[in-house]
Amino acid sequence: MGNGVQEQQASLKQGEVLHVASSSPSEHTTRSILNSLFSGALAGAVAKTAVAPLDRTKIIFQVSSARFSAKEAYRLIYRTYRKDGFYSLWRGNSATMVRVIPYAAIQFCAHEQYKRLLGSYYGFQGRALPPLPRLLAGAMAGTTAAMLTYPLDMVRARMAVTPKEMYSNILHVFVRISREEGLATLYRGFAPTILGVVPYAGLSFFTYETLKKLHAERSGRLQPYSYERLAFGACAGLIGQSASYPLDVVRRRMQTAGVTGHTYGTILGTMKEIVSEEGVVRGLYKGLSMNWVKGPIAVGISFTTFDLTQILLKKLHQMGYTAR
Repeated sequence: MGNGVQEQQASLKQGEVLHVASSSPSEHTTRSILNSLFSGALAGAVAKTAVAPLDRTKIIFQVSSARFSAKEAYRLIYRTYRKDGFYSLWRGNSATMVRVIPYAAIQFCAHEQYKRLLGSYYGFQGRALPPLPRLLAGAMAGTTAAMLTYPLDMVRARMAVTPKEMYSNILHVFVRISREEGLATLYRGFAPTILGVVPYAGLSFFTYETLKKLHAERSGRLQPYSYERLAFGACAGLIGQSASYPLDVVRRRMQTAGVTGHTYGTILGTMKEIVSEEGVVRGLYKGLSMNWVKGPIAVGISFTTFDLTQILLKKLHQMGYTAR
């Protein structure tokens, strides 16, 4: 041990000084925000790409009156593959990435900042938040991201349910909607989106953070293993999406009304029409069983990717600032 101390002192005399202490609070905050943005963007991109075929299939059933079943979903995926090829299963994924990358980046970054602000307000700085602020931080993060990226979600839904001849690319969707239906159409379905994202994001982040806190208390390990993070994220996705699913169906119907021949105008009006034509379970919960497969996988991958990327970036920073 003495030799190690002497070697470190010698290296310091040669000019290889430690720089961690010289980092100002503003630099630390800026670095934290940038790390969260990058980690969130990567998490969203990886998770959504992994489940894109299932997500596209779910949206097609959500916006139609066709009865959903696992068998019919499989048939739709198979027909799409045979007719248009393997990569057609990811049709609309480019629009999804354009939306998901900024959405996930903003959501995860906002969540970290809201946790810090609420922790400071409630006197829990640097520690796990109490249940109510924990729920509030997730809900506020989801709302912030949804408000800033909603038109991209609208475009993605249109591309997912239309043939490729109708819209050639993302910009084409924006241009056609603006010309033929008006700019206000880009925000059709915004109200149910916000109403749905509050319980979805709130419960997802709340469940994941709570499970990590309980795990640390029971196991004595501050950091769960990767498979444990995936399991925690899967539970979070299952609870969050189940709670907000009817509003997700309403949102999709309102977003795609211009290409499906319907005239959905309000949340309650859309719900009433869906229930009268298809029933409560088969209408408002259409595709939920697929979401129970897709959702936990996507959310589990998303949370795990974010956490592991954050840990990696912190380690790289420490390595880079240990010695020059």
